[in-house]
Amino acid sequence: MSAATTPSAPFVAKTKGGRITDFVDQRVGGSGILREFGRKVFPDHWSFMFGEVALYSFVILLLSGTFLTFWFDPSMAETHYAGSYVPLKNVEMSVAYSSSLNISFDIRGGLFMRQVHHWSALLFVASIAVHMLRVFFTGAFRKPREMNWVVGSVLLILAMAAGFTGYSLPDDLLSGNGLRIIDGVIKAIPVIGTYISFFLFGGEFPGTAVIGRLYMLHILLVPALILLMIVLHLFMVVVHKHTQYPGPGRNDGNVVGYPLGPVYAAKAGGFFFIVFGVIALMAAFFTINPIWNYGPYDPSPVSAGTQPDWYIGFVDGALRLMPGVIGNFHFEYVIFGYTLTLNVLLPALVPAGILFTVMFTYPWIERWITKDDREHHVLDRPRNAPTRTAIGVAGFVWYCVMWAAAGSDLIATHFHVSLNDVTYWLRALFFVGPIIAYIVTKRVALALQRKDREIALHGRETGRIVRLPHGEFIEVHAPLDEYKRYKLVGFESPAPLPAVPNEHGVVTSKEKRRAFLSKWFFEDRVAPATPAELEAAHGHHAPAVESAEQSKSLSH
Repeated sequence: MSAATTPSAPFVAKTKGGRITDFVDQRVGGSGILREFGRKVFPDHWSFMFGEVALYSFVILLLSGTFLTFWFDPSMAETHYAGSYVPLKNVEMSVAYSSSLNISFDIRGGLFMRQVHHWSALLFVASIAVHMLRVFFTGAFRKPREMNWVVGSVLLILAMAAGFTGYSLPDDLLSGNGLRIIDGVIKAIPVIGTYISFFLFGGEFPGTAVIGRLYMLHILLVPALILLMIVLHLFMVVVHKHTQYPGPGRNDGNVVGYPLGPVYAAKAGGFFFIVFGVIALMAAFFTINPIWNYGPYDPSPVSAGTQPDWYIGFVDGALRLMPGVIGNFHFEYVIFGYTLTLNVLLPALVPAGILFTVMFTYPWIERWITKDDREHHVLDRPRNAPTRTAIGVAGFVWYCVMWAAAGSDLIATHFHVSLNDVTYWLRALFFVGPIIAYIVTKRVALALQRKDREIALHGRETGRIVRLPHGEFIEVHAPLDEYKRYKLVGFESPAPLPAVPNEHGVVTSKEKRRAFLSKWFFEDRVAPATPAELEAAHGHHAPAVESAEQSKSLSH
């Protein structure tokens, strides 16, 4: 017979706050959740902060956007302005534009909140982009984080969609010109383009319904999808644990850093207020999107010098780079009574399609080329993956050329050069720029690897030249500590994988293509210094360095 156990006395909180907390904990199990997540370790590295900036910018977007929704009226009905801005008094405009002016000039704090919202939107997209570049260059997208990379790519597209639907809402001349470009792109889609345009705009451009429909997308659908993607992203970060940079004691089976509570939580909370403060300062001192200077949208005039926000600029730039005619070859055809306008359709859809298709599929492309199916929790230094780094820089340069082309007219006017010359140079860079960027980046990465190998073997250059007793001049190299030496030698340098026959002993054409790409991916690799090489090098150079150091101390 088992001994009877005496039940322990139930916990009774002594304070009112404690009793409320205990009441909630007994019903939702909050203490278990906090105990589990409070022990989660986060590495402490400045490059991980870009993801936090994106999250905090989105929180600020939600707060400032909620404020703006109380006064913005997304109606395209016609009215006459009767607000405080005298130059537009009695000017006919839409209700949406009139309410945007009222927010800017007649609502206390309205202009400040408009600019907080716009600056945080720009920072939101920028921080996501930089965060994804960090993930790409360090190889953080590898197994088991491929799906999280896809979630991040979707987040980037949704952030761009939120920005586009947002800056189109004021219905001023600048946003109207952006919508005109989108209308042209939509109508260039064969067969269904006209129907889509009529549905979106509520009739022939500019229509009577587009602002209200964009408003619903901007405040309801797109933010909800962004929130869903953020939740999925953070959930997978918790499940997969955080990545970390290489160093002594760090491997794929641990995470070295600070726990979430209380250290990391306190630092993250402070960082949120830093981000909020910086955005507030930018909103207070730097004007952005002065809609009162542009006036209401009128589809009849054509204005110059208008560019969309930077993250949509690459589409506008691709449109500007596309020629209408090459020699006698035209890009516009009439097929079965339908006009096919390739000089609009191709630049608007193809570059963006290539960019995002490669972005979504790259983890599986690299996995197929390298046949690397292992889990990776330790990041690569970009120089130690030269081909991947070169591909990333090439894609970045390709994007930047299109982005710069969106301001080709401003480049021409500000630098007093021909607009045609700017366009021709940018067209050449569109094709040649990524190739040059790839070659230069890979050469630089390989050179840095060779430099790291030299430093690991022979120590750090001190710039001191000494003369030995027998007359030889040498440069003194200072030995590295173990931590720095580990960073220089603690990485993998895979060799190209030759084609492997299948179970029938046949080397398929697909396997041959993979072997060719593997050779291209790993060619000119620089192997890290081995322990034997390090021991031999340090054993050979230690006496000379020691003699030099002793002679220096004696000479003083």
